[in-house]
Amino acid sequence: MIDELAQRPGSGRLAGRVAIVVGAGQSQGSGPDDHTIGNGRAVAMLFAREGASVLAVDRDEASAQETVDLIVEAGGSAAAFRADVAVESEVAQIPDVCAERFGAPTILHNNVGIGTGDGGVTGLDREVWDRIFEVNVTGMFLTCKHVIPAMRAAGGGSIVNISSAAAEASASIAAYKTSKAAVNALTHHLATANFRHNIRVNAIMPGLMDTPMAIGGQSEAMQVDPDDLRASRDRMVPLGRQQGTAWDTAYAALYLASDEARFVTGVILPVDGGQLARVG
Repeated sequence: MIDELAQRPGSGRLAGRVAIVVGAGQSQGSGPDDHTIGNGRAVAMLFAREGASVLAVDRDEASAQETVDLIVEAGGSAAAFRADVAVESEVAQIPDVCAERFGAPTILHNNVGIGTGDGGVTGLDREVWDRIFEVNVTGMFLTCKHVIPAMRAAGGGSIVNISSAAAEASASIAAYKTSKAAVNALTHHLATANFRHNIRVNAIMPGLMDTPMAIGGQSEAMQVDPDDLRASRDRMVPLGRQQGTAWDTAYAALYLASDEARFVTGVILPVDGGQLARVG
């Protein structure tokens, strides 16, 4: 199933659309033999495979360009742009660059998120808390602030925000959990504020995913073998005892960005193998 999702041919579900994917680069994996793909890169590649022109935005321009190269190699249309979501002057350039390269954006996908240094409240440094909120919440606010006017002028569109199952499930990482709950609230606000502008706004809450950021970052922080970490995470997933992949997130994003979801807005969609079903 994983290989099938990664290699499934496109069917033109986003033909003629212009998509901005923020966080389209990729974190370094857990080792030289780790060929897993991150959520942002998978989304950018899938959107392009389905016919969209993609502006791949990332703080790491080289990584964004790697994503673009993969898209172009597969016959898609994409360009890279460097911007740090925590710097408003850089974010403000995104819609203009998009318009110059491809035209007005009709899709915005917000994928950036961090959790480095997080932990319980009593041992958490204020600087870590502030930085996680700056990136995870303020960064998303800024991209929406500057892209939505262009989307309204274009007659509407779709915004997909990446949250996390940690927003609702038990989690020991206070800042990350709380920031993702704020993403859910921001998504709901944006959805209701944009009804009359024909802009749909939804969020995805991925659960345990086998991505470079999740496995590489955590295995290093915990000083455990990446394969051991994968095995322990697999055992925690109710559905099939196997983590999801970035392609599971990407196909959910594709649905929400496409006309198939034309009557769907304000939804916070778990893509988690049943983790939150246990909570509810």
